[in-house]
Amino acid sequence: MASEIRNARIKHVSLSMADHGCLTYGLTLDGGGIGCVYGGIVLGKGYLGAKEFEGSSKGLEALMRIMDVVGVECWEDLTGKYVRFVNPGLGGTVDTIGNIIEDKWFNQREFFKELKEEVEADG
Repeated sequence: MASEIRNARIKHVSLSMADHGCLTYGLTLDGGGIGCVYGGIVLGKGYLGAKEFEGSSKGLEALMRIMDVVGVECWEDLTGKYVRFVNPGLGGTVDTIGNIIEDKWFNQREFFKELKEEVEADG
């Protein structure tokens, strides 16, 4: 099955470092019979009670870009909003969301690709 663009409602949002020692975000999307979580990208390392925390400005920028694409100024206001997403088909990863009306998109895989390449080059 080829990729298709679907509409979805954001049912839940999370920004958490619980249970895995790193900060991640997630948007639970309900696409009328198709459900998925957009996100799961590691934004930083740390846990409750840690002595040191690590993060990147790129991670903060990603959160801001998601809010911009959806059209909200507060992260918690994402819940209940509608978006479009690129459905890659069964077994694929949803990496792209878009504004429900405007031609405004955010692809998390492409956005973090440069950062990943820099980290791998540094060893």
